[in-house]
Amino acid sequence: MLSLKTRLSAVALPLYLLLAPFTQASEEAPLPKTLAWTAYPTNSSSYAQVVAIGSMLQSNHSVSVRILPADNDVLRMTPLKSGRVDLCSCGIASYFGAEGVLMFADANWGPQPIRVLAASSGGFGLAMATAGDLGVETPADLAGKRIAYIRGDDAVNKGTEAMLAYGGLTWNDVERIDFPGHSRAFDAIIAGQADATFSSTLAPPAVRLASSPRGITWPVLDPQEQEAWERVKAVAPYFSPHQVTAAAGDDVSADRPMDSAAYPYPILVANADFDDAVAYRLVQAMQDHLDEYQDAAPGADGYALEKQKLAWVIPLHDGVVDHYRDIGVWNDELQAHQEYLVERQNTLLSTWNHFMDGETPEDRDEFRNAWMQARAEGLRSAGYDPVFE
Repeated sequence: MLSLKTRLSAVALPLYLLLAPFTQASEEAPLPKTLAWTAYPTNSSSYAQVVAIGSMLQSNHSVSVRILPADNDVLRMTPLKSGRVDLCSCGIASYFGAEGVLMFADANWGPQPIRVLAASSGGFGLAMATAGDLGVETPADLAGKRIAYIRGDDAVNKGTEAMLAYGGLTWNDVERIDFPGHSRAFDAIIAGQADATFSSTLAPPAVRLASSPRGITWPVLDPQEQEAWERVKAVAPYFSPHQVTAAAGDDVSADRPMDSAAYPYPILVANADFDDAVAYRLVQAMQDHLDEYQDAAPGADGYALEKQKLAWVIPLHDGVVDHYRDIGVWNDELQAHQEYLVERQNTLLSTWNHFMDGETPEDRDEFRNAWMQARAEGLRSAGYDPVFE
């Protein structure tokens, strides 16, 4: 069976398919009067996007959206796990949750039956924000530099590991400096106490670095460097090559794009048992009325149909698959990939249940190690790449 990371290329959507007619399968089913979902804090683009989508749903479908902002990924996903909310506007931790790894390799979590409804892919990138006075041009140039490690932020640290892997580097090839938060890492770079940290190219701290005396550079990731990208995907298969058109610094724009990396953000997810008809109608409404909210929040234009990754690392919700099939953008290749991901997810869930039925260590670290070993064995025995070890 093919490994996960060999199957994760985005599927291009021909324009003629985007004009295919609807069927009447689920599009007439009403949306509920209220939808609740979690999002990033109120000053985030994730929150602003949910507000904009909520306004569109209220105007067109009389749906009231109740938003629960939360500061971290566990707090955002806990209400989804317990059923207190319908949806989560999450980050890449939704993938970690689906895999049951990192902060979710815990007795209270394990792999989650998460499915994607939609995700935003905008002009920003996710790469290494690097002090501009160092002359760094590619990730390989980060060798020996002082690289930030953010305590408790698995998404950032895994992103750093992936960027280093592009350059053929690991944490052993750089000087790791630990920080309690993302902003503190940028403060240290500005003060000359560190050199680089993983970041969105539009993060406010990156803008601060760009305007500081050190300035900012973003190492280039050439999409044609296949071996380098294979190393990236071995570490973090959710990354893809991306032409960045919006970044801190004055040399990146739509007219002067930069070859870099990205993954969707935010990622709108629900549990697998979320009502199929509601999922169908919600995604349909988001695409039909995109022009009503795409300019109301940064990155909201990334929900356009042609920007959706229909073959990614988390299965799509069944209702969303129905919608794409009805509008003519679904095909046998996408169906095969969807079935692959669903079967992989089911393998993870059954492995977790079997693991929890046995005697498990009480110590948290010992539990994590035992689960990760059982997880890898369960996936390999079914022919899947564990990705995380």
